[in-house]
Order: sequence, then structure tokens, then C-alpha cells
Amino acid sequence: MHRVRLHLSAPPRTVQAGVGLHGRTAPEDRFRLPDLWQLHLYDYEAELTVGGTAHAIRPGRVSLIPPDTEAVFRYRGPSEHLYVHFRLAASGAAHDVPLMRDAGPARAAVAESLRRAVASQRSPRADAEVWTVLWRLTEPPPEAPAGPVAAALAYVEANLPRPLAVPEVAAAVGLSHNHLTRLFRAETGTTVVAHIRRRRLERARHLLQESTLSIAAVAAAVGIPDLQAFNKASRRELGAPPREIRAAGRGNAS
Repeated sequence: MHRVRLHLSAPPRTVQAGVGLHGRTAPEDRFRLPDLWQLHLYDYEAELTVGGTAHAIRPGRVSLIPPDTEAVFRYRGPSEHLYVHFRLAASGAAHDVPLMRDAGPARAAVAESLRRAVASQRSPRADAEVWTVLWRLTEPPPEAPAGPVAAALAYVEANLPRPLAVPEVAAAVGLSHNHLTRLFRAETGTTVVAHIRRRRLERARHLLQESTLSIAAVAAAVGIPDLQAFNKASRRELGAPPREIRAAGRGNAS
């Protein structure tokens, strides 16, 4: 099975949403939900077989499994994902979508909607969040990256809130540390480290000026939880400490 059909004229009915952790005690799970759809957003590598078709699971991929369909998950160790089990109308306007696809640039938004669904169990808010995700999945999948540098840029964007090192980024796109460093500088004119720092501080400026998050929370959200390091990076990249960046944004708003 490669594609599934969604009827989205009416919102889904969310039955359960949560965070699943598998692969700790058994390398394989085999099950079906007789009456419910399954949606998963993955943060690991594994294999999913549905209807005799094997699909590669990778971080950032989303799967949709129809009701009464056997799913076989083969893990490579502890494996965590966000999931939703839901009911969906059987009639109305139909949309054919891939059973497995990459969320691409929408990964962060999909994850946020699913977390809100988890926090709003069995409520209209949960149904609305899942409906939003399903509509996103009717949009064409993102084009494959043009090359390893594009893939590296996408990987950095998806992982800004957590610690990032160049060897990790290089491994994610299938290159050595030195090879990625050379290609990255040739195509972007800067280094991987400088790009990560710049993107973190650009996101920090947005959060400082457009949100009420504390400075400590902003620092953690952009992957620089040490306040002294965050203050230093802000001065270097933005020309002022976080408090002044926030004050300047509020002054412009007035």
C-alpha cells in the first residue's frame, strides 16, 4: 500500500493522542486498529510495512494507516513518535495522499499541532489540530533537496532548538565533516557553525520581539540554554544584549 484516501469535509474525531516509545523490549510490533486511523510523526529510523509494502521510517516523516489495516513496525532500538488515533468520515470530498511522506518544512508546525492535540485530549481543539495536520498532508510533498547543502540547511532548521555539531549535520546528509564544510562554504559563503549561530539568533530576535517568553525560555528555544553564552552570542550577532533587542522591538511597535 502506497497511498490512502482521506475524506476531510468534516473534522476527524480524535480518540487518543500521545507520545509512543517502542523498541525497548521487542524489536517488532504487529497490530491493527479495527475502527481507527493512525497518524504518526517519527523521530527515528525504522521500517513500517503496510499491506505488504515496506516504507522507510526517518525523522520528520509522517505516516497515515487506514482502519482495519495491519501495520508491522521493525525498530532499531528505543523509538519515540507522536501519534493520533482518530475516526474519519467515510464519505465526502476525497483526497489521495501518500501513506508515508516527509513533512519537510512543515515538520515543526505538524509537531506543534500534534502536541496541542495531546494536551487537549478528546476535545474540539484536539479535533481541530488533527484536521489541520490532515489538510497539510493533502498538499504536494516537498521536492527532494537539490543537493547535500540544501539537505544540511533543512536539517539545521529542523533541529535548531537542540545541540548541533557539524559532524552530526554532515552524517545526516551522508558526507564527511570536511567535505560538508567545503561544499557549504562554496555554496553559501559562510561556515556551518556561523550559519547555525545566525539562524539561532534570527529566531531569538523574533521571539524576543514578538512573544512574551522570558529571555531564559527564548535562549532554550533556540538551542543556547546557557544565559551567559546567549548574551554573548546576541551581542556578537545582533549587536546588543537580549534585553535591548526586546526593548527595541517594543519601541518600534509603539
